[in-house]
Amino acid sequence: MAENTLLEKVLSLEGKFQSIQDQLSDPSVMSDMKKYVQLNKDYKELEPIIKAGHEYEKLLNDLQSAKDILLNEKDEELREMAREEIGEIEPRIPEMEQNIKLLLIPADPDDSKNAIVEIRGGAGGDEAAIFAGDLFRMYQHFAESRGWKLEVTDQAPGTSGGFKQIVFKLSGSDGVYGVMKYESGVHRVQRVPQTETQGRIQTSAASVAVFPEAGEFDVDLSWDDIRLDLFCSSGPGGQGVNTTYSAVRLTHIPSGLVVQCQEERSQLKNKDRAFEELRTRLYNLEHQKYLDGIAAKRKTMVSTGDRSAKIRTYNYPQGRVTDHRINWSMYNLPVFMDGDIQACIDQLQIAENAERLKEAGE
Repeated sequence: MAENTLLEKVLSLEGKFQSIQDQLSDPSVMSDMKKYVQLNKDYKELEPIIKAGHEYEKLLNDLQSAKDILLNEKDEELREMAREEIGEIEPRIPEMEQNIKLLLIPADPDDSKNAIVEIRGGAGGDEAAIFAGDLFRMYQHFAESRGWKLEVTDQAPGTSGGFKQIVFKLSGSDGVYGVMKYESGVHRVQRVPQTETQGRIQTSAASVAVFPEAGEFDVDLSWDDIRLDLFCSSGPGGQGVNTTYSAVRLTHIPSGLVVQCQEERSQLKNKDRAFEELRTRLYNLEHQKYLDGIAAKRKTMVSTGDRSAKIRTYNYPQGRVTDHRINWSMYNLPVFMDGDIQACIDQLQIAENAERLKEAGE
């Protein structure tokens, strides 16, 4: 992509950006909250592109000025300063161009959302449930390192520890879903189970599903389409467990989707949380069509939400974790299981960016 073409693409967005700014400052727009939310979202998406474009334009102008001095100026001291400036600017241009190309590719519209995560123990019985618990603790520590808030909405403990299933929400200000979406898929563990007396290595699995949390205006969900059932909580919770009908189950009649929440003592809080999750799962039915569209185009499928794909192996005897999508391995499994998973996610993001750039160039 030629320099001037790249710059033209960025500058062509300035009119749209200015229009959004003008609308956001218009008091009448505040009366239409759905429109205001969308304008804010568009503004946040365009702002880094416009900023990068202006920096890029200044860099090109500074480079041209320095070249003009080198060509026309006779003062050797000024010519030397121009040479130094050219030497500083030229290496920065390819990196800046690459960054702008990425910014110009439409991002997943849901990357900025919070995430709902569901972990289920798969093949392997009790050991799979224990591994699901290990994965939950891994994400718990990762969330703490990112400053995210974690709220459990539902859980079914395993008979020997861990979870047969656990559902939780991760919320933060730095695009939680855009980070966590890479965790969707089947996670496989190879180790000697706690219940194994012969010391034999067993392979077990747990599935992780990550959904973008639906916003208030993303899904038109009516209580007229929902059946509400109340029951006694069965998890940890003190004296209130099994004595008060605080747990909530919501069934979306048109689709048959069912969600439940029993983690709060308050029936009202459980009802609100369950409603949020139901809205998210309905939204995800449409979001999956978007992911399927990506999967049809991409060969390596770094983040297509294919929850049946085996994405990662945790090999305890070797102390190794391997992500099969990018053939990446790390030989410090205890640290990884303690929540230090950012290096892997960084590599997945790099691989996906390479895919997106390739698609944009085709």
